[in-house]
Amino acid sequence: MVVAYNKLHRGAIKVYQSILLLFFCQFLHTLALDCTMVSGNLKEIDAGSGSVVGVNNQNEAFVLIDNVFTKISPSLTHFSVGPAGQLGVDSANNIFKLQSGSFIMFPGRLKQVDAGGDQILAGVTKNDEIFCLNMDANNKWPCSTTPWVQLNGRLKHYSCGPYSCWGVSADDKIWIMKDVSNKACSGSGNFENISGRLSMIEVATDGSVFGVSSQKELFQRTGVSRSNPAGTDWQQMVACPNGQQHVSFDLGVLWVVCVDGSIRKCTSRQCSK
Repeated sequence: MVVAYNKLHRGAIKVYQSILLLFFCQFLHTLALDCTMVSGNLKEIDAGSGSVVGVNNQNEAFVLIDNVFTKISPSLTHFSVGPAGQLGVDSANNIFKLQSGSFIMFPGRLKQVDAGGDQILAGVTKNDEIFCLNMDANNKWPCSTTPWVQLNGRLKHYSCGPYSCWGVSADDKIWIMKDVSNKACSGSGNFENISGRLSMIEVATDGSVFGVSSQKELFQRTGVSRSNPAGTDWQQMVACPNGQQHVSFDLGVLWVVCVDGSIRKCTSRQCSK
């Protein structure tokens, strides 16, 4: 009886998602997503270098292993994975990096850290100060010092890709730092404002840019490339029927946390005009 109910429930969800997909394609001209629900409940998710990690509201950390989010130690408020490694921060803003199978405390204090750049680290402090760390210092740690580079400005969230870093400020304005490289994580040194408002933003390993607004709407930046890192426009997307709260992208898959904490694994399908 329970099995039959579960099958019926899953079937109803798929029908609802199909109706929702059709509605958005026909009337809102958004980018439609084909999504499947993944077991688990998270507040944040991050994907990079073939790995997927996340944390929940209890500050428990998880790694996706064989399509199952598996709890690991230590307790983390934020967790990031990418070419720069696996790093997290705890409730005291201590930084931890996975080294030889164990998480070891890393020099510095951040409330959010990002490992998605070209072997560079980036993040922000509890006061929204912005810092980054070049590739050599990151890769040679703990055999060398870690000279964090402070950037001008204030951001509440900061994320890096192969040639640019993007952030959002306390008022949800969007900013880009161009000319970022593994030897010059500070890039051009000057942030440029991008139109729109987002509460969080994510740059993938391939340079793709996604974000979520304070209204729980999901967007992708179109036209992003190495020759045009700022892109051209924002394209709205829909993954969750009740709104999105966090997003990450890797290897052609969009990972989305819905406002209720449920997790979606999505691929895109362009709506016909």
